[in-house]
Amino acid sequence: MTASTAQNAQNARKTSPDASLTDRDDGPSPREALVYPFDSVPEAGEARPVAPGVYWIRMPLPVGGLDHINVWAIADGDGWTLVDTGMRDAGIAGLWEQVLAGPLGGRPVRRVIVTHYHPDHVGQAGPLCRAHGARLWMTRTDYFYGRTLSLDRFEEPHGEAESFARACGFDARMMEVWRERARRGFWMVVEPLPPAYRRIVDGERIGIGAHDWEVVVGRGHSPEHACLHCPELGVLISGDQVLPRISSNISVYPTEPDANPLESWIASCRAIPQRVGADVLVLPAHNEPFRGLHERCNRLADRHEAGLDRLAALLSEPRRVIDCFPALFRRRIGDDDRGLATGETLAHLNCLIARGRAQRTTDADGVWWYSAA
Repeated sequence: MTASTAQNAQNARKTSPDASLTDRDDGPSPREALVYPFDSVPEAGEARPVAPGVYWIRMPLPVGGLDHINVWAIADGDGWTLVDTGMRDAGIAGLWEQVLAGPLGGRPVRRVIVTHYHPDHVGQAGPLCRAHGARLWMTRTDYFYGRTLSLDRFEEPHGEAESFARACGFDARMMEVWRERARRGFWMVVEPLPPAYRRIVDGERIGIGAHDWEVVVGRGHSPEHACLHCPELGVLISGDQVLPRISSNISVYPTEPDANPLESWIASCRAIPQRVGADVLVLPAHNEPFRGLHERCNRLADRHEAGLDRLAALLSEPRRVIDCFPALFRRRIGDDDRGLATGETLAHLNCLIARGRAQRTTDADGVWWYSAA
């Protein structure tokens, strides 16, 4: 592993809405046969070929724990199809101008495909589409989810969010930290999305340049996350659905406190190897391209199953959400991580309830208590 690769792996384990806290400081297991074919990562403003007509570009992330996102340019006739865009930031907008004018030869952007609604993926989609007269292509659920959040400009947490935090066991000081972080709206890191888009659906084949790419939808990290698989090139653009060194964040939020995204995500991890060959080159949104898709998908699912078992054992006595952190996280959770840890823990608890392994009661103060079913 090169020095830059090692540093990227270390940086990837910092707090991020894309990265789970559950496997912090835990690399691939010995049984994983992951292969990283590239010895280094692209420099700022570089577009590096990784397959015929497919180029790897890295954009910095100005906020959050991860220091980069990988975005992709696919040759599309006399122009380009871009996959994912980076976060709203003047520096990133400038890097796009530099890349498009330089390494990508000044050719026009024909369309922008976004894997899912999270800010580091959709944040620059609006300006890129407007500047080039291109269309935004997304799954329906993620487009409307992202557009709704971008229009939500509450200056204070709404009542449901306050009740959610209290129900999870937050005390007065934790509540104040929660309020401060809740003021940092989605719209602050996402440029306005185009008011119209082109819907993509699971199983659809999209002709990009000389090749067809199949949409492979995964669920859990986002409602309808689109991966792109090109069998002819042996490439899978995996977004955040499959990452090599970290696990995607699977969380429950105040908007849907009874959601069960973890069950959907585990099912997606099991299903993707049934649709995509084991020898593909995986192009993830974070870390480096790799081979070993099937091993990694199974490992990701197995890790969360093990976390569910540890959490179920802890529920021999009633616990609040914040009491459950030790079952899933290896270190003390502080102010910076509490919101993310709460969402991930609740995802595991809701999954246990759906499987009939746990139950929830609410006390007179509105606090949720969980115990073994």
